[in-house]
Amino acid sequence: MAQAQVTARTEEERSAIAAPRVVPTAHERSGDPKNFINRELSWLEFNRRVLEEAQDRSQPLIERVKFLTIFSSNLDEFFEIRVAGIKQQIASETSDIGPDGLSPTETFNRIQKTVRQLVAEQYALWKNELLPELAKNGIYLREIAELPAKRAAWAHRYFQQEVFPMLTPLAVDASHPFPHLLNRSHNLLVRAKAQRSGEPLHAIVQVPRAVSRLIALPRGKGADEPWEYIYLASLIKQHIGELFPGLIIDEVHAFRVTRNSDLYIDEEEAENLLRTIEQELRRSSRGNAVRLEVEADCPKDFLELLLRFFELTEADAYKLDGPLSMTHLMPLLTNDAFAKLKDHPFQPARDPALPMHVDFFEVLRRQDVLLHHPYDSFDQIVEWIEAAARDPQVLAIKITLYRTSGDSPIVEALIDAANAGKQVTAIVELRARFDEASKIQWARRLEEAGAHVIYGVVGLKTHSKALLIVRRDADQLRRYVQLGTGNYHPRTARIYTDFSLLSSEPKLTEEVAIIFNTLTGLAGYPGLKELMVAPFDMHSRLIRLIEREREHARSGKPARIVAKLNALVDKEIIEKLYEASCADVTIDLIVRGICCLRPKMPGLSENIRVISTVGRFLEHSRIFYFENAGQPKVFLSSADWMPRNFYRRIELAFPVENPTLRDQIINEVLPSFLHDRVKARELQSDGSYRRLKPEGPEPRAQAQWHFREVSRERTRKMTASKKKLRADKLIPITVASDNPVAPAATGADRQPKSTSSAIKSKQP
Repeated sequence: MAQAQVTARTEEERSAIAAPRVVPTAHERSGDPKNFINRELSWLEFNRRVLEEAQDRSQPLIERVKFLTIFSSNLDEFFEIRVAGIKQQIASETSDIGPDGLSPTETFNRIQKTVRQLVAEQYALWKNELLPELAKNGIYLREIAELPAKRAAWAHRYFQQEVFPMLTPLAVDASHPFPHLLNRSHNLLVRAKAQRSGEPLHAIVQVPRAVSRLIALPRGKGADEPWEYIYLASLIKQHIGELFPGLIIDEVHAFRVTRNSDLYIDEEEAENLLRTIEQELRRSSRGNAVRLEVEADCPKDFLELLLRFFELTEADAYKLDGPLSMTHLMPLLTNDAFAKLKDHPFQPARDPALPMHVDFFEVLRRQDVLLHHPYDSFDQIVEWIEAAARDPQVLAIKITLYRTSGDSPIVEALIDAANAGKQVTAIVELRARFDEASKIQWARRLEEAGAHVIYGVVGLKTHSKALLIVRRDADQLRRYVQLGTGNYHPRTARIYTDFSLLSSEPKLTEEVAIIFNTLTGLAGYPGLKELMVAPFDMHSRLIRLIEREREHARSGKPARIVAKLNALVDKEIIEKLYEASCADVTIDLIVRGICCLRPKMPGLSENIRVISTVGRFLEHSRIFYFENAGQPKVFLSSADWMPRNFYRRIELAFPVENPTLRDQIINEVLPSFLHDRVKARELQSDGSYRRLKPEGPEPRAQAQWHFREVSRERTRKMTASKKKLRADKLIPITVASDNPVAPAATGADRQPKSTSSAIKSKQP
């Protein structure tokens, strides 16, 4: 993909805006609630874009099914957290009116209207399009009743041997209250009659979680043999009578309940945060119900009975014409036999600066390294931490851990380092949502190995991603850092897009050390030059950067803002962007999810363009670009532009000052997103999104595809170089890079150079 490298404005445009202008204040222009999009409705529009990926017929079939499962999983979390919070506000009669002017009740009503429409589209897609397409490819999801005798007999044996022993019928009557069912649990409500009296009886049977919800039937040995699956819930329904001998089964209907899963912890009162979170986790799976999902044919009396049990209303009930959760389709996604129906496998490349068996410390003494995951392998970060754990010259390792895998090699390396006598400090955020249980386990293992484990800061979540290694080099004691936009999670690093900056630059590493000391000690935040840190100064410094672009535009100087984020919610930031737009600052926002700013509003946001990219990988990196009158400033960050990130979390934004690395972001990374015509949608002033039309010299331009191709080409070059070296019997490996990294041995080398290069805004 060719990338444009042009100035932000033509000379004619600069002359036209050279005269000072009177810019309306945010209060005058942007305080109107009509100028803000509701946060929850914006999130639902994001999930609509996920559903659109499932509807896209150009996608491989199993990838479409994958996006359908992601849509369902996203919606589960939305109800567990966001809808649960809104219902609490309604119950407490809290009049928490957002910038958009909607009350909690008005927001809830709009949510349930939009969700019903989206869910109807989801199930219509599944029933009318994806199921038939799966069948065309030899993949069948069978109803139990339609199985031939031999298959039905196998299914019955499977039920008796693998399922029946785990089932527990729970009577519901005057002496047996309705059981407290777990969050997201899949259950059957059974109505039966006594053979003699005919008295109606009710019972609950929970579908066991230990058995796959989608069961594969036996296949023949031929490659052309079809794949057949049955639903576990349907199998249990078919043979439910075996659980109730002596009773006549009247009706059986499946249902699923979603509960409030947010954690409520008063840290000031909690003597032991670890123990408190363990207790709260047990409670959260039994929080108040917020949504009830039932089968489409569930009769009215059954539905009313369940609503009464869960203390819900009809507004909380959803009838589904298909499986109660699309997440149960996971066996289709993980079956290697369906490889032809999936995206081509992608293997991340190594950065040319970090070949196998390289001395990371030697490389970083000479230059900074910027990794773009998953196109650049996250294994390189793991290797570095493992090497540091073994290196006798490494004296200390400090790290913030927001999320990582349960079997994390990084945690294992930290344990090894602590066992080797190194000083290991891990700032562990136990409250990373839905990831609490696994962290409790390995946090205890770290403590047992002798590491200092700090459970965050009271009242704040530690969301920053930072690694600091202290090493005694031959010439001096030196610090090395890795700062990232993503978590230390090797598995999600293969599907999330993020950046890692590796450096030994003294000014940067010193400030990272100060941050660790601030988080672990008693000292206050001293104020830093290189790093922006939330909740201390990130918000105010971003405001100043936006205002500076506004003033440059008013003075006729180059002024431009490009921000890549997951979410844009903060009202004051939005107002400042409106002000900058009114001063003729060109603003491009690449916002994956929630965006409460309305672009293209006459007299307010005419110069603001908002696009969203939903693709094969989850866009997770945050990039902030400010033109700064021809002296561009680029920051990478762990923070979105939301109040929670600015005021309730520890977040970092760090500058990319190496000229080569900075120009890579300015002239390749950001333009790739701005010119995407395949996976990008543009936000309209009414809050809806539209796909961008393919046009121009590269009508099929696609950012993620471009980065994958760059990565594959890099791998091909490295492989070819290795083969040539082996052929020539050469030992040293030198790889030509299509992504060069400038040397940065001295502070002078690392300073940004004056450049007129900027990102071209290509309006569709």
